[in-house]
Amino acid sequence: MRIAFAALAAVTLVAAPALAQAPQHVELKNNAGEAIGHAMIVDAPKGVLMHVEVKGLTPGWHGLHFHEKADCSKSDFTSAGGHVHDNPTMVHGLLNPDANEAGDLPNLYVAQDGTANAEIFSTFVSLRAPGKPQLADADGSALVVHASPDDHKSQPIGGAGARVACGEIR
Repeated sequence: MRIAFAALAAVTLVAAPALAQAPQHVELKNNAGEAIGHAMIVDAPKGVLMHVEVKGLTPGWHGLHFHEKADCSKSDFTSAGGHVHDNPTMVHGLLNPDANEAGDLPNLYVAQDGTANAEIFSTFVSLRAPGKPQLADADGSALVVHASPDDHKSQPIGGAGARVACGEIR
């Protein structure tokens, strides 16, 4: 019995880091509620690593942000709230010299056939790890794709326009 318990404890200790790194699967839906892609997000040692695959979008660059609530219930996705932030001024933009919001991400490029496939790393947030804004906190967050590119400077959303796809992070 002691050996079995010790073996179980050892397996649990070895498996614990792997469980902490379990990826979060996020289904992306368009304004009509149709599934158009997904993202896989995993905690990395200094942020999150995300793989995004999407189809059915307008070709070109699209703003991409983490929003503050896991709520894509409204067709315009305003239910997801504003960008995830960790600064009191809520300054937007990766190119803004005054800082940026934790939800700011690089733009997503959609090919002529309406598909995008990208891997993105962000040092501004974590999925569940302490020390940074957590995407999978009590009310979750959302991954939102916008209609236009983000200029990474303009307030409040970099001119990224309407929200065209949304996925809930729990």
